[in-house]
Amino acid sequence: MRVAVTGATGRLGRALVAARADAPFTGPAGPLTWGRSAFDLDRPDGIGALLDRDKPEVVIHAAAWSDVDGCALDPELALRRNGVATGVLAAACAARGIDLLAISTNEVFDGGRNDGYGYAPTDPPSPGNPYGVSKLDGELRAHAAFEASNGATLGIARTAWLYGTPGRDFPSRILLAADRAAASGEPLHVVGDERGTPTYALDCAEAVVELLAADAIGGIHHLVNGLVASRADWARYTVARAELDVEIVDIPMTSWQRPSIPPRWGVLAPTPLPSGEPLRVWPDAMADYAPTLLRETRAARADAAIRSEASR
Repeated sequence: MRVAVTGATGRLGRALVAARADAPFTGPAGPLTWGRSAFDLDRPDGIGALLDRDKPEVVIHAAAWSDVDGCALDPELALRRNGVATGVLAAACAARGIDLLAISTNEVFDGGRNDGYGYAPTDPPSPGNPYGVSKLDGELRAHAAFEASNGATLGIARTAWLYGTPGRDFPSRILLAADRAAASGEPLHVVGDERGTPTYALDCAEAVVELLAADAIGGIHHLVNGLVASRADWARYTVARAELDVEIVDIPMTSWQRPSIPPRWGVLAPTPLPSGEPLRVWPDAMADYAPTLLRETRAARADAAIRSEASR
């Protein structure tokens, strides 16, 4: 199966490329890796020529402008990158009979749910911030493009709270913040009333590969690790893994001012995979990620120490 991955240098893109490379149905050349130089969200009109050149059977669209605060500051740019560009790609794929799996987000829901259930694919989206609006716009444009497709299949895979390499994910930022808190002798304040489903990028990628292997990408999929956590819960687990002696103090979302307002209840109800097995719970996934996280954090500390010494 010839599969192309947009955003191949991003967090999920890298994981998808690695997972696809190990899949038994991958050809000897491996997956097609399309970084920004191949498919630029700001200049999507060249996608037809790229599809004709590389001739994929399936495109996994992982490229996105995922800077949620940046999207809040420039909603029009967010719509162009996450909405319009996805629509252009979808139209080009549909016209050529190429299947598309578009990666989306839990932030297509506003997080106002209070019944304790995760959002299901059948729940009507109602985004509460510009990032969510732009990603939902991409979903809708993709659906519109594939309504008239000739036998091609569209899938939407929503995920949430992704973490993994490369750095600058939530766990790595928490560890650096914990270092600063420990140095100052202060507790670390973390939002305690925003809840979601932390999801390891490698696990999400493996789920996508399972859908591909079973020819089951069609429809809407919620690909998340199991169990619900608050940001503070996740921070406590991460700090404990690093054996840092830092107190975590819960604070409300309202005390953390930022341009984008995330969904307070950002929980997705996971959809069944072809194997019938759900993704593992997030603490188990974090345990696998911890050695890489700690290694990268040590490297970041060393780089910071070198820069500090050089600036004296």
